[in-house]
Amino acid sequence: MQSRSAFAKTVALIALATLLAVPLAFASGQGEAGGSGQQGSMQSQSQQKAPAVKVDELSGQSPSGKLEIFSWWSGNEGPALEALINLYEKTYPQVQVINATVTGGSGVNAKAVLKTRMLGGNPPDSFQVHAGQELIGTWVKANRMQDLTPLYQKEGWMDVFPKDLLNLIGTDNGIWSVPVTIHRSNVMWYIPANLKKWGVTPPKSWDEFLQMAPKLQQQGITPLALGTNWTAIHLWESVAVEALGPDKWDALWNGNLSWTGSEMNQVWTTFGKILQYTNDDAASLSWQQATDMVVQGQAAFNVMGDWAAGYMTTTLNLKPNTDFGWEASPGTSGVFIMLSDSFGMPVGVPHPVNTLAWLKLIGSKNGSDTFNPLKGSISPRLDSDLSKYNAYSQSAAKDWKNDRIVGSLQHGVVANEGFMNDFASVMEMFLKSRDVNQAMNATQAIAIQNGISQ
Repeated sequence: MQSRSAFAKTVALIALATLLAVPLAFASGQGEAGGSGQQGSMQSQSQQKAPAVKVDELSGQSPSGKLEIFSWWSGNEGPALEALINLYEKTYPQVQVINATVTGGSGVNAKAVLKTRMLGGNPPDSFQVHAGQELIGTWVKANRMQDLTPLYQKEGWMDVFPKDLLNLIGTDNGIWSVPVTIHRSNVMWYIPANLKKWGVTPPKSWDEFLQMAPKLQQQGITPLALGTNWTAIHLWESVAVEALGPDKWDALWNGNLSWTGSEMNQVWTTFGKILQYTNDDAASLSWQQATDMVVQGQAAFNVMGDWAAGYMTTTLNLKPNTDFGWEASPGTSGVFIMLSDSFGMPVGVPHPVNTLAWLKLIGSKNGSDTFNPLKGSISPRLDSDLSKYNAYSQSAAKDWKNDRIVGSLQHGVVANEGFMNDFASVMEMFLKSRDVNQAMNATQAIAIQNGISQ
């Protein structure tokens, strides 16, 4: 086994290699979200105008045959998707829906499978993707998605989806997906009865959390439950938004804030302190298992997106405000870190008529209000029927309208897939080394490599 000093040296060498690779990557046409050797072809394709979906032509044909829906919704998230598929099959009984689910939280496994299929010319009819740069910076840039603007115009969606959301899922050249959810990333979950028993309240800042954490540990309680790598990134973005504030958070992704400055030093330093109060087996736990630690009284808090509310209500049959409670993650009250699951239409889909019918359904008020109450998310539509949603979702809908909205890193809003993949490697190194300078230098390097910083 490596000594600590030997390991630190190895990590430093990896960072140095990353830094040195940046000019080489650009010289060789790498650095794109698609990976080595793909940037040149993607850039040449992106210079062409993407085809627009032929709404009038396809709408005149009756859906029949098959429809393959590719997603990562399984397990406790499965019932919401199944309800949507059931609604589709009831509406279009001549279509057999193939639920092509690849398990893995936040799509970590599904994205790899999707990349193979898309680059191999075998796209699914429609696939789940986080709205924002995860789609635009990868498949739209590669000219592999159809422009859905004609669909939006025909369905009247330009007026029922918020303009800020349309800006997120569109570019100057088109609108690229249909949003089905609005999720909030920065939520801290807890069990009210347990907090009362342990003599603590939800912390308003991470400094407050760090002050109360030893008290919880003395009672044999893990202060903060954590799961596998991607949940650590999920936690990191909440820590970063508190430390930076929403304006500087946005500045990171616009290339206007250095990844190696004092602000980011504070982010990584605070994050490292918080990790001292998480569970040792985090790397082996799913996000559901981390949530279970809170529900079962093994941990006090968990920072997770509001699909955790769907899990606790739909799967565990817990009641919001009674059996479980929530607050904005420490220091982020008044800020809504958002993400949106969406579906689009790739170029060359095998069943375009059926795909168009799917997109119409998920963008409709009925489809949206069928899916979201089960998922724990809120509808992206402005005319959603909130009477169908529970207490948590109603509170989230209120915050969505009133809070400052910023985009999630882990869930594809603010950064392209290339940066996200590289950041996961940086996070893995930091979880082992807790080396703040190493993390800052590595993130600066990957930001340059993936076109986020100069």
